[in-house]
Amino acid sequence: MTKTKAIKDQLHRTLHLKEIPKRIVSLVPSQTELLCDLGLKNSLVGVTKFCVHPNYIRTDVTVVGGTKQIHLEKIKALQPDIILCNKEENTKVIVETCEAFCTVHVSDIFTIDDSLELIHQYGAIFNKPKEAFSIVDVIQKELQSFNAFIKNKSILKAVYFIWKDPWMAAASNTFINYLMNLNKLDNVFEKESRYPEVELCNSTLNRDVNIVLLSSEPYPFKEKHKKDIQEFYPNADIVLADGEMFSWYGSRLIKAFKYFQNLRLNLENNQS
Repeated sequence: MTKTKAIKDQLHRTLHLKEIPKRIVSLVPSQTELLCDLGLKNSLVGVTKFCVHPNYIRTDVTVVGGTKQIHLEKIKALQPDIILCNKEENTKVIVETCEAFCTVHVSDIFTIDDSLELIHQYGAIFNKPKEAFSIVDVIQKELQSFNAFIKNKSILKAVYFIWKDPWMAAASNTFINYLMNLNKLDNVFEKESRYPEVELCNSTLNRDVNIVLLSSEPYPFKEKHKKDIQEFYPNADIVLADGEMFSWYGSRLIKAFKYFQNLRLNLENNQS
């Protein structure tokens, strides 16, 4: 860049970039994956301990903490040109602390359109417009194919658990809820705010639930946890869900729609 370039992030804040950022710290796992798929792996100097895709990234790049707690001095020592955050994944304190010494871009994702917007923003910031367009194009084609598949499927009443002790579910104003709706999964907790605590009980309403999804993250639900919930949802299929497919955005969406299609087909096979 020969002159200052103004780019807005997803909180509508204007970032003033004098040149293409060469040293990137990513504090969001799904965004780390996206950066690598944009061909920016060699520009990454810092990632979180939860950045597991690609699987080698934490070996090749300095780990600077988690998404909620960071090692600030480590990040400063890396002399980043830009730090990439997310409104939900990272705290306001993290964003404000990092802004004191570096440009910070904050994403805010509720829908697929938000995700596609972010991909194009990264394309503009890091001079990867063609790569960004290519990823967006594939996602849009996969989405179109999935929409044709799901169009005539029945609506299923569903619960998506993200945590236990206390039990917590995904609710309104979350990317998970958006993807549930896309899958024709009627979220029992859709009218509640974001991630409510759920008191398990043998409610008659629970008998109407068709599917309970136990996410692989942030709580790592396993096969053994199915029996913990089955008695409370006696007529539901209890399914271990890939949390990355339901909550990671960016280039992960390329794989998500085929996963959703297989999920629905497996449910249909179980019910036949």
